[in-house]
Amino acid sequence: MNTLPVQRASLLATTGPQTQWLIESLWADQAVGILGGEPKCCKSFLALDIAVSVASGRPCLRQYPVPRSGKVLLFPAEDSLPVVRQRLEGIAGVAQVAFASLPIEVITAPSLRLDTPADRQRLSNTIRHLQPRLLILDPLIRLHRVDENDASQIAALLSFLRQLQRQFQLAVVLVHHARKDSNSSRPGQALRGSSELHGWGDSNLYLRRRNSQLTLSTEHRAAPSQDHIPLHLAQPGPALALAATDVVADPPPESVAHRIRRVLADFKQPISVQRLRQFCGLRTATVCAALAELSAQGLVCHNHRGYQLKLHFDDPLLSLSRPIDPQGNGNGKQAPPRSS
Repeated sequence: MNTLPVQRASLLATTGPQTQWLIESLWADQAVGILGGEPKCCKSFLALDIAVSVASGRPCLRQYPVPRSGKVLLFPAEDSLPVVRQRLEGIAGVAQVAFASLPIEVITAPSLRLDTPADRQRLSNTIRHLQPRLLILDPLIRLHRVDENDASQIAALLSFLRQLQRQFQLAVVLVHHARKDSNSSRPGQALRGSSELHGWGDSNLYLRRRNSQLTLSTEHRAAPSQDHIPLHLAQPGPALALAATDVVADPPPESVAHRIRRVLADFKQPISVQRLRQFCGLRTATVCAALAELSAQGLVCHNHRGYQLKLHFDDPLLSLSRPIDPQGNGNGKQAPPRSS
């Protein structure tokens, strides 16, 4: 009798395989997926940055390490070859690698149709010959004439790319457009065409503009995702390149104890817990707990009228007036000179 293999659930492995990265946190090794975004969101710039980083082993966007570098096969269907060269050379310069040494192979054919048997075979033969670690196709709309809204038609095309990934053990980045004015949608749901595109990806990258800020979001089948990574298009030299924007961390929130000390420093007389609670905008229990902490540290004192700071002359919260002139008489006037 021919049966399916089964195993008791309690005997299954307790840990699965760890995610292997092509580009750490951005693209899993041997993953297929979408690099998506609205028009003019720098999708091609990011695709070329990925190409340079994988080919050189340098961090993508100067921030994300590349554990597994290797040859890249690129088909830029929309930009002219001189523009592609200029951009790649500029990114290589920013990454501080010799452009001529980069193993990036560019398909120069005027067209590539993934919905025709002849071009599928030519692409398969090229991959077999070059053995790239990464295939970049930019953009999807120039690679076929099928109806992108028809799930059965687009699934057949994506199935071919999945077959290439499994047969040649390479990663595939497919650049694709999102709908215009799609900021209210989840990034994956904003892709043009069938939802098959969103479900197909093992790793997906989405570029969006929020007002003038360009942001990157990541999505992985087997790893945590990240949202709204700020990017900008910089020109550190003669060419443009994407770069991650440094985010200034918010200052740590003021502690309750420090807030209470700051309020007490404004009063020369003891203040009750209720008034202190009103000035601080805190719950009574929170104020009492902080006062107990400050009392234990010897920073506040308490009597029947309330709490006040103990005078520590080196306390930065306290402002001390200028001392009285020792030559004065205490009322702001100079003492009469002593007779000799």
